[in-house]
Amino acid sequence: MLLQKLKGITTFVFDVDGVLTDGHIIATESGELLRSFNIKDGYALQLAVKKGYHVCIISGGRGQAMEKRFEGLGIPDVFLGISDKVQVFKEYLEIYNINQQEVLYMGDDIPDLQVMKLVGLPTCPADACTDIKAISEYISPFNGGKTAVRDVIEKVLRIQGKWFDTNPSAADSSK
Repeated sequence: MLLQKLKGITTFVFDVDGVLTDGHIIATESGELLRSFNIKDGYALQLAVKKGYHVCIISGGRGQAMEKRFEGLGIPDVFLGISDKVQVFKEYLEIYNINQQEVLYMGDDIPDLQVMKLVGLPTCPADACTDIKAISEYISPFNGGKTAVRDVIEKVLRIQGKWFDTNPSAADSSK
């Protein structure tokens, strides 16, 4: 069943804190919140975009550093500071005419729960909360911020025969 679902994925949607990061935030004296992203996740994200997949970020978090990171990876659809993820998700599907069964969503905590119930393949990192694990059809063996995102993207692209980039650049994931 999982293999069949992986074959039909056209769209990836990710939360940020606890999924693309390990959930730790460093607060500077100026009030800036700093996050650490994994370069391997970045490589997989930009490759998915290059290969024509829809890639979307929906997060309650916000910050210029996050915006710059996703812009550098070529991710066009980034929604930060979002309190109602379900509404943004539904609007996103409508804009691109995406069937929700073609969507892989990775979340890690309660704010992701309702939107994860709407997608074809709900997934989570190994360190997601119990409620999220209970509804996930795939639980990555990797923690958030520790290549859980690469894990799911790589699985989809490999099963669809699109994993390898014939002209990779070492700078692709470090923008």
